[in-house]
Amino acid sequence: MALRIISVIGSSKATPELVGLAEAVGKELGRRGVMVVCGGLGGVMEAVCRGAKSAGGTTVGILPGHTVAEANAYVDIPIITTMGYSRNVIVAHSGQAVIAIGGAFGTLSEIAYALGDHIPVVGLHTWHLDRNGQGELVNDAIIPASDPVDAVEKALAAADRRVRAERVET
Repeated sequence: MALRIISVIGSSKATPELVGLAEAVGKELGRRGVMVVCGGLGGVMEAVCRGAKSAGGTTVGILPGHTVAEANAYVDIPIITTMGYSRNVIVAHSGQAVIAIGGAFGTLSEIAYALGDHIPVVGLHTWHLDRNGQGELVNDAIIPASDPVDAVEKALAAADRRVRAERVET
């Protein structure tokens, strides 16, 4: 079976609710043998890594600064970028799909990078997008999820479709 990688993005200053959702997402990804990629810091990023590690998963943190010391304690593979928020491009593109949990403008930028390059995004209590301020939601731009298991199932299904489509194109 090919390596499966899901990027998880979200609030660095997360509420207890978002922390619980992120940890459950991480646990479900780890249980399924899926590698987790995130920004490597606190909040949702730390919670998803903690959950993944508790289920035997592997975590990658794409760090904004100059040192491994900024990574949360649950990151297995820290990647130092020295790029600040510009690292969001790498986070968004490293997964075969993205799960967004909560989030502020950094998360919104990662969503935009992913969607702009046809990387599926599953949303769990995150941004809702409308087109050109018209109030009309962009249907299926962000795939809504009802809970952590639903988010993981939808992300893996979308990632599988993406991988199959890429194989057909090449």
